[in-house]
Amino acid sequence: MDKLLLIDDEVDVQYSFRRIFDSPELELHTASSGEEGLRLIPKIKPDLVLSDIRMAGLNGLETLRRIRQLDPKLHVILMTAYGTTQTAIEAMKLGAYDYLLKPFDVPKLKVLVANALKAARDMKQAVSLQPMLEAEDYDIGVIGRSERMQEVFKLVGQTAATDATVLITGESGTGKELVARAIYHHSRRVDRAFLAINCAAIPENLLESELFGHEKGAFTGAAMQRIGKFEQCDKGTLFLDEIGDMSPTTQTKILRVLQNGTFERVGGNETIKADVRVIAATNKPLEEAVAAKQFREDLFYRLNVVRIQLPPLRERRDDIRFLVDYFLRKLAGPGGKPKSMGQATLSSLEAYHWPGNVRELENVLRRAMVVAKGAAILPADLPMEVMAATLAARPVAMDASPSAPAASSTPSAPLDLPGIARALFRFARADPKLKVLPAVERELVIEALKETKGNQVQAAKLLGITRATLRKRVDKFGIRQELDVH
Repeated sequence: MDKLLLIDDEVDVQYSFRRIFDSPELELHTASSGEEGLRLIPKIKPDLVLSDIRMAGLNGLETLRRIRQLDPKLHVILMTAYGTTQTAIEAMKLGAYDYLLKPFDVPKLKVLVANALKAARDMKQAVSLQPMLEAEDYDIGVIGRSERMQEVFKLVGQTAATDATVLITGESGTGKELVARAIYHHSRRVDRAFLAINCAAIPENLLESELFGHEKGAFTGAAMQRIGKFEQCDKGTLFLDEIGDMSPTTQTKILRVLQNGTFERVGGNETIKADVRVIAATNKPLEEAVAAKQFREDLFYRLNVVRIQLPPLRERRDDIRFLVDYFLRKLAGPGGKPKSMGQATLSSLEAYHWPGNVRELENVLRRAMVVAKGAAILPADLPMEVMAATLAARPVAMDASPSAPAASSTPSAPLDLPGIARALFRFARADPKLKVLPAVERELVIEALKETKGNQVQAAKLLGITRATLRKRVDKFGIRQELDVH
């Protein structure tokens, strides 16, 4: 549960916050003065502080200074009805996460609080580099015993102790941000801020302002000065995700920061210095982008000081069983009993090609825990696309119990085509949008031909159709070339 501390001497504001953040996932504490708020922080250990600037006694600016002395990593959002004053600007320079204008825009307030809480979790959650689960009391882990992942662990350890710029590459869903946070948590900057920004998720015309800030009047809608992520992250670590999507103009400014640690806000002339360690990530082949003149060559070499290439999940299938164990425990929640999984189900997961990588595996397991009727996750509880890929790889018994041996251990077992079809058709009923019939039919024909070593007469009997119908299916689905059936 996330804890919020509101410091504001207005009773109406406290009442509004109680209504806005009335949620079982949030615990709201209030203080009527800066002094009271400072006394509460060591007791309740909040994840985020929201403080007014103008208060009797200790004002918000001095409260912020003392909070930074107590805990430099604690995010603080300043609130003011005087957003154009130098006081608010000075507060941001002192390290406030952001500021809000009164009266509040409630949707924007909720988004800002959610983003700040996520950033706080990113800094507080220690990233484990254990190769296998040896404890159940950590929240996030980089899991893997494969040789490829061991090399990643070594690079993280070697890189963390330095301030070298790191470029993390790999397909979407392989855990690039997780590795970035692992580097941060093992670095000497761990006591300072860690901020992450997705360069692909922010419109091009706003990204430069988000990174470097802007001056009042720099563009339409710039009603006041704004401090960017580089200033907020001084002495800390900034993670630039999907950096391959950055515009040439922003690339130029990033290059300058990496070269000499200076930049200007959008619309400003003042040169600002910032000591920020940059970790970048992308799922795009930057070498090709450089060759196509879409990415600056000099910036590429500045980023590519240390390169960590994350392997896709299909290239480290031996890690799937450890990831499954980890996610089942995580999804069960604190004190919850994780569902079990038999070898037949695990074999299905290991056979799938996982285009969405580790993120897709987690989502598949999350869905399976919802649809599983008993204490065990069965093959029939997996999504249709996982089942279809499994059928193409090997027969799997659809009624396997958690203790049943893997289907691959008994290759002579009869193929349960009706059972397979029934399991797959259940997915079609659950989601009418699924185009399950062609996929099921094709996989059944392939499996029958494999089972009979290409004998179409026997395969037709196994499927309960005529040989002529089987031939039509072979031609329709292009199976003849795939299986080299003549």
